[in-house]
Amino acid sequence: MDVPRTGVSRKKNIKRAITGVVVLAAVGGLTWWLSRLQPAAVAVEASTLWPDTVKRGPMLRNVRGMGTLVPEEILFVPAITDGQVNRIHLRAGAEVRPDTVLLELSNPELELAAVDAEWQVKQAEANYKDLRVKLESSRLDQESTAARVQSEWTQAKLTSDRDEALIKLGLKSDLEYKLSKAKADELDGRYKIERQRIEITKDSVEAQLASQQVQIEKLKAALALKRQQVGQLKVKAGAAGVLQQMPVEVGQKILMGAVLAKIAQPTRLKAELKIAETQVKEITLGLPATVDTRNGLIQGVVSRIDPAAVNGTVTVDVKLTSALPAGARPDLSVDGTVDLERIGDVLQMGRPVYGQPFSTITLFRVNPDGKEALRVPVKLGRASVNSIEVVEGLKAGDKVILSDMSQYDTHNRIRLQ
Repeated sequence: MDVPRTGVSRKKNIKRAITGVVVLAAVGGLTWWLSRLQPAAVAVEASTLWPDTVKRGPMLRNVRGMGTLVPEEILFVPAITDGQVNRIHLRAGAEVRPDTVLLELSNPELELAAVDAEWQVKQAEANYKDLRVKLESSRLDQESTAARVQSEWTQAKLTSDRDEALIKLGLKSDLEYKLSKAKADELDGRYKIERQRIEITKDSVEAQLASQQVQIEKLKAALALKRQQVGQLKVKAGAAGVLQQMPVEVGQKILMGAVLAKIAQPTRLKAELKIAETQVKEITLGLPATVDTRNGLIQGVVSRIDPAAVNGTVTVDVKLTSALPAGARPDLSVDGTVDLERIGDVLQMGRPVYGQPFSTITLFRVNPDGKEALRVPVKLGRASVNSIEVVEGLKAGDKVILSDMSQYDTHNRIRLQ
């Protein structure tokens, strides 16, 4: 006969409950453990990165700018008068002296005006000679009249003296003597007047000839100017140097004042650097600078700072103080750096791609084993062209990655391979 079992069902329920609690505890523990695990580090090729080591020491602060070499002085050769280009003797790149003829112009109106001015001078000179002859003839006539009056006065004086002597002898009447004496006095007065006329005539002759001579000199000056202008149709350099530009062609019409050529001295150059307007505020006159021509370095000093900014940059002129390397010429593209200050002992590293002065960024710091790199916050300070000050977040000897790591912004850890 079967014996009934009691409590079996209860034991099974207890066992099932215990098993459920154990399973739930295991699942919860596994879930918590998995949540504590870090995501797998992304692998990065180490050879593609730009690493640097944080170090302590002096730092030279400077700013950089692109620019060109330009002549310190440029001579622009203008057209003195209107004309047409007939012939071009030289082209850009030629060495010239002050008397070197660059090109020839033609101006028929100017040449005709010069010929007309020459004939005007000849006519004025002929008029001067004619006037001198006429005035000399008039003076001689005046001299002749004075001589005749003098002769008549002399005769009248002799008559008067004779009548006076005869009166004393009782041979002449007083009336006859008075008449002869009055005539002599009249002729004496006329002679004095004629002598005054002669003096006045001399002054008049000199004044009229001087006036005509002034007119001649005026016409000669106009002729000299016309001849000079005709001579300047052969355009000369006016200074020694190298012909930089000749922006004209044969047959081209030229207006007075138009630039015909540009001449510069290739041995007297300066650098014009374009510095970002955010960096130029610390630049002052006299700061040392270095210009890289890609064929050598040239030392210089800041000589001028443009007061206006154009397209986000400011032009800074650097006067070159050392010898120019081979190949240095006007309009050559160069790189330049201006030294701002030299800082003594400072923690520094290479400048990251996106590292701005006095900002806080994150960088990947390489672990001592060199296999992984962790993202750490770094506070930056003063900056130079190739280096920047580290204020917080790193210490001397730390190796960091300066490359553009924006594609790994979602990762705090990378694996180097």
